[in-house]
Formats: sequence, C-alpha cells, structure tokens
Amino acid sequence: MGYHLKKTVVLVGLMGAGKTAVGTLVAQKLGVPFLDSDHEIERAANMTVAEIFTRDGEAFFRAKESQVLERLLLGKPCILSTGGGAYLAEGNRALIAKHGVALWLRADLELLWSRVRHKSTRPLLQTDNPRETLAGLHTARTPIYQNAEIVVDSEDGLSLEDMAQRVIQTLLADPNSGVTKGAR
Repeated sequence: MGYHLKKTVVLVGLMGAGKTAVGTLVAQKLGVPFLDSDHEIERAANMTVAEIFTRDGEAFFRAKESQVLERLLLGKPCILSTGGGAYLAEGNRALIAKHGVALWLRADLELLWSRVRHKSTRPLLQTDNPRETLAGLHTARTPIYQNAEIVVDSEDGLSLEDMAQRVIQTLLADPNSGVTKGAR
C-alpha cells in the first residue's frame, strides 16, 4: 500500500516555514522524490543563491528560478520546495496551477522569526533590522500565498513528524491535490 502522485506538490511560503524540512519528510513518507528549486538553481549555476543575488542581482535570479521551476514541474511528480519568492511571480503561479498544486505552509511571524533569526544564509535578511524586513515580507507576501490551492498551518511546538502527517492528511483529503493512497 503506497501513495501515488498525479502531479507535483509545490510547497510555498516564507523562509522558515519549513518547506525543506517538512517537504523532505513528506516525500520520504510518500515514497516520492523531494526536490528543492533553490538547490537545483545552485547546482545549475555552481554558486549559492546568496552569491547569485550578489553577483547577478535578484531579477537574474528570478528568471533562472522560473526556468528551473518549469523544468521541474514538467518532470516526474514529486514534492518540490521553492524559495520564498518563487510564488510571487504571476507566471510561476500559472505554471504551478497548470502542472502541479501549490501548498502554502502558513506560519505566523513570531514562529518564522524564531526559526530564521540565527541564520546568515538568507540574502533578503541582510539588513539593519532583519526582523522588520521579515515582517514586511510577511505582510506583502501573505495575500499572494493565499492563492495556493491548499493551506497547512505550522504551529510552534509541532514536531516535524506531526507537520509531515498534517500535510499528508491534508493532501489525501483534497481531491484536487493529485495525491492518492493505494496501488501505483
């Protein structure tokens, strides 16, 4: 008794929402591949996202991100984690809606801040007041993330295991998710 994915489940949300950690565990439990669009971009460019931002700017990075996203969406169905900004582009949202399903890992500002404040790997938070920057991103992006077909709430104190189970149960309960239980 396994699971079957008809289309790629694309995890969207702000940095710190748990897209990579939760996504990895969900993919393991479903027996499907896990991909991270940022890692795929880094592999293709042979540099980190932060280095691409510094060297080529955000616009260049976003263009590469869209190319990689399209390639991954046209591939074998998987669990796909995206960078926090990927879902903001209308073209990316249309691609995801056409070839996959968007799942927003929704988390409140306090939870996000508690998870990202000690990380130096977030190019968008390299500011004088990173908490204020994150709050601004949270305010600006929430109305866009609300376009996701599926929403799963992150809660402080929920283990990774519990979050993965919550995501899987939500996917199985939604007939549009493309995720079913049973023979492949």
